[in-house]
Amino acid sequence: MTVLVDPGRRGRAPYAAIDLGTNNCRMLVARPAGGGFEVVDAFSRVVRLGEGMSESEYLREEAIDRTLAALRVCGRKMQRHKVLRARGVATEACRRARNGSAFLQSAEAAAGIALEAIGPREEAALALSGCRSLLTPECDRGLLVDIGGGSTEVVWFRVAARPDSAAEILASLSLPLGVVGLTEQSGADASLAAFERVQDEIAVRLQAFDGAHGIGRAIERGRVQALGTSGTVTTLAGLSLGLANYDRSRVDGAQLSCGEIERISRRLATMTVAKRAQLPCVGAARADLLLSGCAILSAICRVWPVGRWVVADRGLREGILLELMAADGLVAA
Repeated sequence: MTVLVDPGRRGRAPYAAIDLGTNNCRMLVARPAGGGFEVVDAFSRVVRLGEGMSESEYLREEAIDRTLAALRVCGRKMQRHKVLRARGVATEACRRARNGSAFLQSAEAAAGIALEAIGPREEAALALSGCRSLLTPECDRGLLVDIGGGSTEVVWFRVAARPDSAAEILASLSLPLGVVGLTEQSGADASLAAFERVQDEIAVRLQAFDGAHGIGRAIERGRVQALGTSGTVTTLAGLSLGLANYDRSRVDGAQLSCGEIERISRRLATMTVAKRAQLPCVGAARADLLLSGCAILSAICRVWPVGRWVVADRGLREGILLELMAADGLVAA
């Protein structure tokens, strides 16, 4: 669903952004405000669209049904808020699935929402745009990591001199390894040894990217700031802060040290899924996937010991909203 805004209503009409990932369906509805935007409504549901894709190249019917149900909720919310301009994107699961295009067509027919499968480079650019207000000009280089359900995106970028300006992507890497696929391969109750094997595999895959772009050397010179955006990173931040319940206002912009990431990850690796589900900020919906995300993030810390990661409870949806509003001249491009 993409409708152009009536010029007379620009600045007041709500915008919507939908991010359909391998694991989650998320939406934000927002209005332009103060050079940015204010959120009117939000929606997030675990749909596991990519479930079973480690064994098959097709989206499963039950996963499609769950996802269509979530998209119908998004459609109803957009209608209720009279959204006049929206964009919906789909990422790794729809990129890889042989029936991904057919699913996107059925989603438009069933929910009235037009989704487009975007490539890794655009996914990385939108996530970086959504996080740009967390960047500081003290370091001229940055590293963004987005751990998804079907893939992990790594972005190496040059920080803009002004916080309201876009960062310049120098290089990006899309690893076809995410929390859903890794969990299906190793099991939800993976041992500490399995956790370490995943760490080793990810670290090896990152070495060539590091060598090609001199990221490690820049880190040694203290010139790099690091951002982490994903359910893994925000959940670890909630655990590190000792929150009884997840609180976005405390998590977004918080900092996590590499040492704390490794400590919490290894503690989680000794727990069963049932035990992890009982932890505050984890819960049943995330408990089985969390350890795979921890293994990915720990490997990244091993290759790139930046010291501290800034936690971003934001990303692709916020990037889409800023893109739409910038196109209408309501925020800085």
